[in-house]
Amino acid sequence: MAYETIRLEREGRMASVVLNRPNAMNAMNDVMMKELAEAFEELKDDREVQLVIIRGGGRAFSAGGDIKQMTDPDNPMDIRNVMADVSRLAEALYTLPQITIAAISGASAGLGFSMALACDVILAEESSKLAMNFIGIGLVPDGAGHFFLKERIGVPKAKQLIWTGEVMQAEKAKALGLIDEIVPDGKAAKHAGSMAGQLLQTPIAAMIASKGILHTAKLEELRQILRLESDAQQAMRQTADHLEGITAFIEKRKPIFKGE
Repeated sequence: MAYETIRLEREGRMASVVLNRPNAMNAMNDVMMKELAEAFEELKDDREVQLVIIRGGGRAFSAGGDIKQMTDPDNPMDIRNVMADVSRLAEALYTLPQITIAAISGASAGLGFSMALACDVILAEESSKLAMNFIGIGLVPDGAGHFFLKERIGVPKAKQLIWTGEVMQAEKAKALGLIDEIVPDGKAAKHAGSMAGQLLQTPIAAMIASKGILHTAKLEELRQILRLESDAQQAMRQTADHLEGITAFIEKRKPIFKGE
C-alpha cells in the first residue's frame, strides 16, 4: 500500500515504520493517524516480519497532534473520525505479533509519546524531549496514553506526568522507567538497527509468544481506556480551556485557563 505521510519498509524479517512529515516535526494530522493505523493493521497480517522499528524522519520522532490543523477552518479535523483512527492505531500497535522498538530523536510528545510508550523497547537520544503534554492545550492523553503510562510507572506517577505535562530529558525519563536506553545524539536509528539484528539472532518466536500472552491478558482494559479517552477527548475539544490553549500556542503566549 502507498502512504502519503509515512513509509513502511520491509527488509527480510524486519520492518520499519517511518513518520514522514519532517517539515512539521512529524506532527500527526488526520491523514497520518489513519495511515499509521492502516500500516500497523497491515503488519498484523504479516507473518514473515518478526521485528518492527518505529522512528521519525528528520529531526523529531513526533511533536504530537497537528495543532495547526486543529485550528484550520479550511481543513478541520473531524474529531470522531480522528479518535476512531487513534484507537485503531493504538490497539493495532499493542497487538502486533512482532517485537517493536521505538527509536526516539528530538521531540516525542503527546500522541507521539503515547505511540512510543506502546512499543516493547524504547530508545531515546540524549537530547530528546519527552512529554505527555496534552494538558497544555486543555486535552487528555489519547492513543492509550493513560494505559501505557500506567503500565510503565503506575497510576500515581502517571497522574502527575499527565497533570503537569512536564517536558523531560532522556535521563529523567529513563530514571522513571519510561524509556529503556539512552543513546548518543544522531544514533537512535543505527542503534535500533543493531539491536534488531541481535534480537533476530535469538529465539525471537518465543519472545513474541510471551508478548502475546501478556498483552492479550490486558487487551480488554486497553479497549476500555481507549473508549474512555475518546469520549473525554471529544468533550474536552468543546471546552473554553482547549480553545484558549491552542490559541495561546499559536500566538506563542502563556494560556489563561479558567477551568471551563
